[in-house]
Amino acid sequence: MINVAGVVSIILFYALILVVGIWAGRKKQAGNDSEEEVMLAGRSIGLFVGIFTMTATWVGGGYINGTAEAIYTSGLVWCQAPFGYALSLVFGGIFFANPMRKQGYITMLDPLQDSFGERMGGLLFLPALCGEVFWAAGILAALGATLSVIIDMDHRTSVILSSGIAIFYTLFGGLYSVAYTDVIQLFCIFIGLWMCIPFAWSNEHVKSLGDMDVDWIGHVEPKQRWFYIDYGLLLVFGGIPWQVYFQRVLSSKTAGRAQLLSYVAAAGCILMAIPPVLIGAIAKATPWNETEYKGPYPLTVDQTSMILPMVLQYLTPDFVSFFGLGAVSAAVMSSADSSVLSAASMFARNVYKLIFRQKASEMEIIWVMRVAIIIVGILATIMALTIPSIYGLWSMCSDLVYVILFPQLLMVVHFKKHCNTYGSLAAYIVALFIRLSGGEALLGLPALIHYPGYDEETGTQLFPFRTMAMLMSLITLIFVSWWTKMMFESGKLPPSYDYFRCVVNIPEDVQRVGDPAESGEQLSVMAGPLARSYGAATMAGKDERNGRINPALESDDDLPVAEARRMNQETAQFQVKKMLDTATGKPGGGGGQSQSMAMPTTEQDNTAF
Repeated sequence: MINVAGVVSIILFYALILVVGIWAGRKKQAGNDSEEEVMLAGRSIGLFVGIFTMTATWVGGGYINGTAEAIYTSGLVWCQAPFGYALSLVFGGIFFANPMRKQGYITMLDPLQDSFGERMGGLLFLPALCGEVFWAAGILAALGATLSVIIDMDHRTSVILSSGIAIFYTLFGGLYSVAYTDVIQLFCIFIGLWMCIPFAWSNEHVKSLGDMDVDWIGHVEPKQRWFYIDYGLLLVFGGIPWQVYFQRVLSSKTAGRAQLLSYVAAAGCILMAIPPVLIGAIAKATPWNETEYKGPYPLTVDQTSMILPMVLQYLTPDFVSFFGLGAVSAAVMSSADSSVLSAASMFARNVYKLIFRQKASEMEIIWVMRVAIIIVGILATIMALTIPSIYGLWSMCSDLVYVILFPQLLMVVHFKKHCNTYGSLAAYIVALFIRLSGGEALLGLPALIHYPGYDEETGTQLFPFRTMAMLMSLITLIFVSWWTKMMFESGKLPPSYDYFRCVVNIPEDVQRVGDPAESGEQLSVMAGPLARSYGAATMAGKDERNGRINPALESDDDLPVAEARRMNQETAQFQVKKMLDTATGKPGGGGGQSQSMAMPTTEQDNTAF
């Protein structure tokens, strides 16, 4: 029989989230439907909201449910996600947040398309898209199972209701709604779970956590050490190349603030993991056959995946479990809305605009993004209701993000003069083959190659083949890029063979956007109509250009908009005057500046297709 009180509490909570989402959407500037305004909240996310929404990058439904499950099934030492994702935020802040935000990109795929061309960027979009969609689907499925346990609600109803609300307020307010609802949702998660812990811990059926029979710490077998390290590295470095992270980075007011938010959010990830860790330990210390639980004991895989809602249901009073249920629902919606927005943003900008409709207006792109939000949300909902192995699909996609996207993003952000489209495509193929050859037990995909230490009984690869695939992909990218560049520049291969047009056969209307000038002058794209521009970071007009940061002017104290525009105009006028003086032979023109008007050389960045 359906629990009426539980349904009422869920409706009230969802109403709160919906109201906050709609209110936040009204913060968007009236009449301003630019990409930056909708996808990145006008790059105006403040420090307080920024901390919460950056923490919500990983703290969601899968995070709290998975943490509790890991503690129950394997122990604390195998609960790698909180520490792994916290470190991914730290490394993301150190190595990626500053250069990505300074360049004024809109999505994570922008630098990849800037260096490898639109079509190769579209290919790199596939693992990113699948990862976001399957992640949203997986946590929606988990929510359906949770509500069916606690309030006996049909899981289809709960999944459709939750995804519908998340889609609606994301459609209405973009990143504004996602960011401000993250604040409410993280408060609900933290308070709701902490409220449940004292009641669950003091339940008469729960043994002492110090009891010798209760091993909630766990241990790592010697033969599993490389497997353990492999998964740790997957979480740390595979947690960086996700649009859900970079949409928060790129929405920050300054590059320095983007770094600060990453570091604070890392601490937030650890802090938010404490309640589910304790709940998992309490579940481990509970003989479930002595409670009101009537299912199989010892618990099967289906039950352990719902260990957190089971603690709420059987070890706490009804009124307390409803608060915990609100926390779980909040966590799921916090993850689902950002994943849907991320996938839709990348499609609208990096696929529709940069591949098919390069002259599309801002309003057209925004409407395409809104339609994509609906489609992605519907896809995630259908998958959550129909695919039993949805977590296996997400696990495979997260592996592909690690082995394919991480090495390529690392190269284009820090070493883009040493990679080109030939290397990118070769690295993509190598990484995909090595990862698929290792198999995936959750999908029933057999291993084509049995690496050293392969466990025949469980079908588990104990060899760190994921990290090997990532390193092989990185080496392939560097070597093939170097080899093709050497072959074309030495004349051993004629320019007509440069099919990707990224080494010597570069079109005349293409000019690459370089790094910010060391002297602190604004990028040449700011100099006005005399300089042609190309690339994902420079194709959408003034809003994106204003997203770039002059390294000489950047500080954590926000520069007034009018002052920044005045200084940009002065810099642009000065650059134009220099180039005109050089062209007419007037003194003071300085020969060095004329190079910005020249054709690209082989030392410039590479584009393709």
